[in-house]
Amino acid sequence: MSARFSYQDNPEALKPLFAMKAYIDRSGLEKGLVHLITMRASQLNGCAYCMDMHSKEARADGETEQRLYLLQAWREAPFYSARERAALAWCEAVTRLDPVHGVPDDVYEQVRAQFSERELMDLNMLVIMINSWNRIAVPSKTEAGSFQPPSRKVA
Repeated sequence: MSARFSYQDNPEALKPLFAMKAYIDRSGLEKGLVHLITMRASQLNGCAYCMDMHSKEARADGETEQRLYLLQAWREAPFYSARERAALAWCEAVTRLDPVHGVPDDVYEQVRAQFSERELMDLNMLVIMINSWNRIAVPSKTEAGSFQPPSRKVA
């Protein structure tokens, strides 16, 4: 598969997404949670490039292979916290907005039990951000496999 177009040829168009990424990085959302959400949205959207990138970043930051492998079955797998489950449910609901009801009230109640109002807005912005990146990488047919995460310092 070859790329249809290179989104990297227009860096000016990407500035808002990079600014959103910088905001998310400063937001206080747990790095591991951010990795799970970027992976799950990318799975839902079928974005191979982003799944490759975010799985490598997650592993570089210490995420386990088991949790990454079973992410599609997070409801049945026992290794996700209540906060992670609420965030994953929110991610799925926002990514797949129901055409009639939007995000179901039970999903909202679940996420509000785990996240403050500010954290929920930050989580929502994270879901918007990764869905935006997926909607660039998928139609451009950006090839998966070449991404390498930057070296991480081990404390």
